[in-house]
Amino acid sequence: MNDDKVIGIIGGMGPEATASLFTKIIKGTKVEKDQDHHRVVIDSNPKIPDRTAAILGRGQSPVSAIVAGGKNLEKIGANLLLLPCITSHYFIEEIQSHLSVPVINAIEELYKYIVNNNPNVSKIGVLATSGTIKSGLFNKYLLNIEVLTPDDEAQEKQVMEAIYGKNGIKSGNTGKEPSQLLQKTAENLIDSGADLIIAGCTEIGLALKQEQISKPLIDPIDCIFYNGIIK
Repeated sequence: MNDDKVIGIIGGMGPEATASLFTKIIKGTKVEKDQDHHRVVIDSNPKIPDRTAAILGRGQSPVSAIVAGGKNLEKIGANLLLLPCITSHYFIEEIQSHLSVPVINAIEELYKYIVNNNPNVSKIGVLATSGTIKSGLFNKYLLNIEVLTPDDEAQEKQVMEAIYGKNGIKSGNTGKEPSQLLQKTAENLIDSGADLIIAGCTEIGLALKQEQISKPLIDPIDCIFYNGIIK
């Protein structure tokens, strides 16, 4: 029997990543019957301004819209909040300052997971949005681990194309084209010495699968479950 935790998902960033997180909560919870599952409340607002554009100074801050979603979830009774968008973690301290219940930091959970399960890892490769890469978000939390990222050309023509392109993941395509672009970039990072590949944008894991690359692929969101925050 699970505890009375009410999980709130500040969703819509993007909608498919939100649905994926909800599915992971269902699959990652040990149950014997429906009533053993956690109560999950989702505020899926795809109108939240683009996080990458905001980080790069090209668009409106998403903070107020994210906080509004968090407050809605607090009113309903959520006592734990999750952000399915990794890029939005750039703003997590500001978001948390406006909310009274904890917002779980998936990148902090990733670091704990690596330290506890892969202590000999010295280099990781990160596939993420340009906003996340340029902000140094993973460098901030992954202490004493070298963060490898694609060169500028691969970042734009492969990673960002796979996520935002005409046939990209945010257009509803998780098939061959974005998958191959991400696979190529991941293997280049592995060739550069990466011991692990991090799906540093929630959309990455929708198209790139473990069997496609030669080193472990870790989604920071999954570390919430690995570390027992939700069980």
